[in-house]
Amino acid sequence: MTEPKGRGAAWAEERATKEGGASSAPRRRAESSVESALADLGLSFESPRPGAYLVRLEGQHKLATMTWLIVGAHSLHVEAFFCRQPDENHAAFYRFLLERSGRMYGVHFALDPVGDVYLVGRLALGSVTADEIDRVLGCVLSYSDENFDPALMLGFASSIRREWAWRVKRGESLANLQAFARLADPHDHDGRDGPR
Repeated sequence: MTEPKGRGAAWAEERATKEGGASSAPRRRAESSVESALADLGLSFESPRPGAYLVRLEGQHKLATMTWLIVGAHSLHVEAFFCRQPDENHAAFYRFLLERSGRMYGVHFALDPVGDVYLVGRLALGSVTADEIDRVLGCVLSYSDENFDPALMLGFASSIRREWAWRVKRGESLANLQAFARLADPHDHDGRDGPR
């Protein structure tokens, strides 16, 4: 699942613009803390404008979680695309995410106006330190990576089965679908890569 082009960035930009405000000492300190944390962590990021950072977090299940850190006048907005709106099983899919949101630190699951799922949060500028950025980015990566496969199994089972069958028919690799083997081929999976 990849981020819909432009939708996440536009949503993040709109939220940051609402906060607006001229540059201030707390804002400059927060920007400095973000930049220091990203440098210390060795994370890949872009800064399309002052105070806005798009960070790439590498995972195992969700290969990359693109995360916005946007310093506003009063708070740091954190936002990461999780997955597009589910194809099916909506009640179980949203229940799964809501049950997890109550136990999460710094961010929670939320929907954009078209129903795509994001991890979002806000930190007061006074609490933005390099350590807190490290902690929040760690949370974003953990929540995104740990919940990605189970969420896909709930909301995209039919698509996964179709993709599995298509790859088997064409002799394509099943390596990146192995997490879904029991869903896609419940009677015949032994962890091997390749068609059966």
